[in-house]
Amino acid sequence: MENLSFENMIIDDRDAGLFRVNRRTFTDPAILAFERERIFERCWIYAGHESEVPKPGDFRSRRVVGRPIILARGDDGQVRVLLNTCPHRGALVCREQAGSARSFQCPYHAWTFNNCGELVGVPGEDAYSPAFDRRERSLVQAPRVESYRGFVFVCFDPAAESLVDYLAGAKEYLDLVCDQSEVGMEIVHGTQSYSMRANWKLLVENSIDGYHALPTHQRYMAFLAETGGMDMQSVTRLWGAAKALGNGHAVIEYEPPWGRVVARWAPSFGEAKKAEITAIQQRLEARFGAEWAYRVAQTSRNLAIFPNLVINDIMSITVRTFFPVAPDYMEVSAWALAPQEESAEDRATRLDNFLTFLGPGGFATPDDVEMLESCQKGFANREVRWSDISRGMKREHPKTNDELQMQTFWRQWNTLMTTPPASQKIRPVRKGTRRAA
Repeated sequence: MENLSFENMIIDDRDAGLFRVNRRTFTDPAILAFERERIFERCWIYAGHESEVPKPGDFRSRRVVGRPIILARGDDGQVRVLLNTCPHRGALVCREQAGSARSFQCPYHAWTFNNCGELVGVPGEDAYSPAFDRRERSLVQAPRVESYRGFVFVCFDPAAESLVDYLAGAKEYLDLVCDQSEVGMEIVHGTQSYSMRANWKLLVENSIDGYHALPTHQRYMAFLAETGGMDMQSVTRLWGAAKALGNGHAVIEYEPPWGRVVARWAPSFGEAKKAEITAIQQRLEARFGAEWAYRVAQTSRNLAIFPNLVINDIMSITVRTFFPVAPDYMEVSAWALAPQEESAEDRATRLDNFLTFLGPGGFATPDDVEMLESCQKGFANREVRWSDISRGMKREHPKTNDELQMQTFWRQWNTLMTTPPASQKIRPVRKGTRRAA
């Protein structure tokens, strides 16, 4: 990477309590190219949820890390991530976004694959020599596919650590999300797809940034005050903490002043739901004990799983992922997650909360998009080289409106960008040998 050094992209002075990020990381196409190689090709990336393909034959096609893939449950019941390209000449074999199919047929030359990815039909197969092997020409699966509590991840580095090890402390917070259901969580039908003209890392920062809530989302805070959900002073008294979870993952966990039971905004339900909510709390305590049940039912969390998965477990549960198209442009996808067993009435309330705050046309998302695009425009002033992310750095127990969580992300980013993969490390040149080009 000529004329590009990552050694001076981060200032991380823990003794002084100073953390800064070089703004070139948000604007330089060469840095984005290196991110694709060092981060997106090496880390575990969220691909979908098992509930999106509940029955054999169900599939979803989407792009993950810029690659077209098929999330498919085969007739054998196994969930796979198939690379959506025909091994013959490369065309997409699945052009529908979702459905159920026994097979996928390439529209170019009609090669046909079953829903497990095996090549089962080749027109004019007798024209091929005995060396032709159907098994060798089946759809290729992603190098690594693993799941945790229904969340399916892919990794394009065959030598990567296991997903469980990679998730590290984030597993605890995925458990807090998933334990809200007695039978399992599911992605609600429908996808929010939108884009913004800002660098992808700005959305990581914003998603776990408690500091911006009051100044950026004043309209929403006023709405809550007017509807009786909370008073304005309560927002400044949020109990909570920011935590680093390992491998660049981070969370802010807090007790919201508006009240909450299993990802439900209590004021939305009213007095009539009190008995039902009490019963839910009692069942959680019977299953998990009082301390874990309290965290499941009464605390909220904004969880960022490095590099680009955010789970906001607040008024509703939002699963959001995003990918860079250019240094100043990203594409975003978001889904609502919910307990499978909840009633139609409760589901409607959950989705209303989901759309009211975090939907593309809700209170929060347009505010955030405007601010992140404004930051990107401001980066054109190259004379201002550094962004400051030092807030709370010297505090023993960082708060939700401090910036430990962003520092955590950037430290992992810096580690991956400055440490070559093991396979790329330069080996000593022995006498009589040549280093490979």
